[in-house]
Amino acid sequence: MSNANAALTIGSLASAAGVGVETIRFYQRRGLLREPARPLAGIRRYHAGDVARVRFIKRSQALGFRLDEIIDLLRLADGAHCDEARTIADDKLRSVREKLVQLQRIERELAALVRACAVAGSEVSCPLIDTLLADAERSAW
Repeated sequence: MSNANAALTIGSLASAAGVGVETIRFYQRRGLLREPARPLAGIRRYHAGDVARVRFIKRSQALGFRLDEIIDLLRLADGAHCDEARTIADDKLRSVREKLVQLQRIERELAALVRACAVAGSEVSCPLIDTLLADAERSAW
């Protein structure tokens, strides 16, 4: 491998990709990123393509993909498996939509509790705390 193709140390790879060195090592342990062989000089060198791979991983995480799903997406990245990649993305979209419904329910409940606190003002008993305690007693931890 030529010096131009593999000129990045782990620190320069991490910096170029906007992550820490420990993130690079973590991705290697999880099988998301190859670990280059250690030459006789002792310093591993990474390819410029590894920067794009780390950015792909980070962008996928930002979209909510788990690391095991990202491994699957990377495996399909050759372009010949678009249907499989679409299935993974469809599953993730369905999961995100389910979470949104749950979050909207939580938002409504919390907003009602906040409004109850505003109405109660400085009463000794707080409606928010009272409701949470009552719910906890009903569910019997």
